[in-house]
Amino acid sequence: MGEGGKEGVERRKIQTFEDLIVWQRGIELVKQVYVLTDDGKISRDFGLRDQLRRAAVSVPTNIAEGFERASRGEYIQFLNVAKGSAGEVRSLLRVALEVGYLDPPKHDQLRAAALELSRYLSNHIRSLKQVTR
Repeated sequence: MGEGGKEGVERRKIQTFEDLIVWQRGIELVKQVYVLTDDGKISRDFGLRDQLRRAAVSVPTNIAEGFERASRGEYIQFLNVAKGSAGEVRSLLRVALEVGYLDPPKHDQLRAAALELSRYLSNHIRSLKQVTR
């Protein structure tokens, strides 16, 4: 299964979900969220902290679970769930900004990472749908 849907880019054989750039980007977002939520006021707001962590972890986890499923349709379904979780991360980051747990530059950096991940997921979903036509 290729990924990204970009023309002219050399594609390497994807053998495991760990080979997927979109999964690797998801892991990077998880690491950033864990570092963010390990310190400051947000670390003491257990509800927001835990929900933000769960949403972030859900992205690469759903990519992995979908990749391991038997059908392309199931894979696409799990990629859509992952994309929804990336949106949830963005929403929770905004909550953290609004209640004063995040400064604007940090919010903007993490929001951009989550938005980029959503775009990678959209491109991957689109490329998988094109293969089935």
